[in-house]
Amino acid sequence: MRIATWNVNGMRAALRKGFADHVGRINPDVLLLQEVRALPEQLPKEWQNPEGWDALWHPAEKKGYSGTAIWAKSTQKEEQRGAGEHDSEGRVIVSRVAGVRVVSVYLPSGSSGDHRQAEKDRWLGFFLGWSAKLARSKIPTVMGGDFNIAHTERDIFYAKSNANTSGFLPHEREWMGDLLAQGWGDVIREKHGDIDGPYSWWSNRGQARALDRGWRIDYLLANKAAQKRVQDCHIDRASGMEVSDHAMVVLDLD
Repeated sequence: MRIATWNVNGMRAALRKGFADHVGRINPDVLLLQEVRALPEQLPKEWQNPEGWDALWHPAEKKGYSGTAIWAKSTQKEEQRGAGEHDSEGRVIVSRVAGVRVVSVYLPSGSSGDHRQAEKDRWLGFFLGWSAKLARSKIPTVMGGDFNIAHTERDIFYAKSNANTSGFLPHEREWMGDLLAQGWGDVIREKHGDIDGPYSWWSNRGQARALDRGWRIDYLLANKAAQKRVQDCHIDRASGMEVSDHAMVVLDLD
């Protein structure tokens, strides 16, 4: 089973920029989407119920904002929306596909101001209690998405200059460590080891994308039951160069 996660930075724009070509090239069995920023009925008809996919949508109540989805090539069963609280921004959706639990996550960004950092910190506060149950589950569980946190200095090109930037604040980094300590395996880091990157998001300023000076804020995390089945994983830089400011992260399970 191939599972991919992708923050598409707006589904309508992504479709115009080559979304279908990159999904076809990667060919995932399950696709976790974030920041879809659209209701299904706002998409072209052929994408409201995309052919060959069983699609679950969890849009935000505010139009044109946030939102997650899970697409699967086999029948899936929705398990939950939200992480134990009302999820008006469409940030978490959970389903079961072929015996594997999959979770699409889009944690808030705090970069637009103190009020959004406060909302992000509120999410960090209750999310850990919720995710701990999934980490302990005997059901193979893969949680993927845009967590809006670079965990270590290896996960951000300009670590020193961003020490006081939302997404790399000390308490956020500590939180990410606490999340992994629940038993989640950060499959990309475990594969690549102690190296800089690979990055999954790049600023549109300057030549950050061309020079690969980015952040790794998109993760695929596997609980212990799923870690036993991990075969391979990678970050698909091409999708982050052409369609979105985020790249797809891809995991192969036995």
